[in-house]
Amino acid sequence: MIRILLADDEAMVRAGVRAILASDAGIEVVAEAADGHEAVELTRAHRPDVALLDIRMPRLDGLAAAEEIVRTLPGTAVAMLTTFSERAYVARALGGGATGFLLKSGDPYELIAGVRAVAAGAAFLSPKVARDLLDGLGAGAPDGGRLGREAAARARVAVLSPREREVLGLVGQGLSNPEIAARLHLVEGTVKAYVSAVLERLGVRNRVQAAIVAYEAGLAGEE
Repeated sequence: MIRILLADDEAMVRAGVRAILASDAGIEVVAEAADGHEAVELTRAHRPDVALLDIRMPRLDGLAAAEEIVRTLPGTAVAMLTTFSERAYVARALGGGATGFLLKSGDPYELIAGVRAVAAGAAFLSPKVARDLLDGLGAGAPDGGRLGREAAARARVAVLSPREREVLGLVGQGLSNPEIAARLHLVEGTVKAYVSAVLERLGVRNRVQAAIVAYEAGLAGEE
């Protein structure tokens, strides 16, 4: 059972999200919060698998709450649920350690898939968010800047072993540890060790940041 902390300052939104999550028998909302401070406190009390946080909340916004949860409660994964997809919000959320970014306007299936992915240790971005983010990495800069980032990313991944590069490429495709294990015919514990080593050697905080490096280095499309 995947245990969820749901935080949003609008009761009707919480009710709607809770109803969607309740349609999956493997997901349970164990606590609800109406502001960021309460979200942090309830996460400490309930230790859910995933904290699903709105961005704009009173007292403490969702981004600050996410950073506090990631810093003090590493056993809880964090996903942002919002109507806003601006790159500044995405960048801060991912930089703060969130591994999911979901839009309230998205398909209900995306919400369930995102929660399941984040709970499994994978990263999940709403397709619109992912498209905007990758567009920003590519077309948002002159060719020289884009090529410079690609060269820098390739230099970063050059320190990885062939197997680590393979794992990084699959992380870049959004696969969870169990999915990577099945793809590479490894046990899940071995994959977890590889992922931890990749994050450390790349100097990134989470799988989303590693996935961006994989994308820029041209690994994310490799089979």
